[in-house]
Order: sequence, then C-alpha cells, then structure tokens
Amino acid sequence: MNNVKDLVAKQGNVELELEIVELGMMREFSKFGNVGKVLTAVAQDKTGKINLTLWNEQTDLVKVGDKVRLTNGYVNEWQGEKQLTTGRNGTLEVISRK
Repeated sequence: MNNVKDLVAKQGNVELELEIVELGMMREFSKFGNVGKVLTAVAQDKTGKINLTLWNEQTDLVKVGDKVRLTNGYVNEWQGEKQLTTGRNGTLEVISRK
C-alpha cells in the first residue's frame, strides 16, 4: 500500500486508500469520435492530498466523504502537480460512504 507523500511522477502499480474531499467540475470531451466525461477530485490520506482524475463512469461513482481504494493506479504530472488516475488497467472502488 502506497502513501500520497511518497508518490512520484510516472509511477505505476499504485495501491492507495483515499478519502474524497472535493469534486471539481465535470467536463465532456470528444476523442476519436467518442464522447467521454472527466472530473478531477481532490483525495487525501493521512500523509497528504493529491488530485485524482476520474473518467467516464467513475465520475458518477464517488461523492465527497467517500473512502475509495485505487488498485494498479498511475501517477501523472500536469502543470507541475502530481495526479493519480486508474490508467488503462487500474480500478477504483468505493469501500465506504459517509
């Protein structure tokens, strides 16, 4: 199990349990003729906060206060800030609701 403070850009196979503390605005995009949704949430563990990028059905999955488990996640860097995502092979599940 990883901690937010220890994550580095381009790190894969990340496993974390996080609490969702903030949800950003949902945005729609079109790529290769397909429409999708993306939302950036702020998530935290006891060591710090990080942006968590949610895609498509994940955007409807979480609410503020939820505890989630990210398995096989990936750390991106955008505009100098680390961001977590499930990537192609990762999963995100809600493990408890407030």
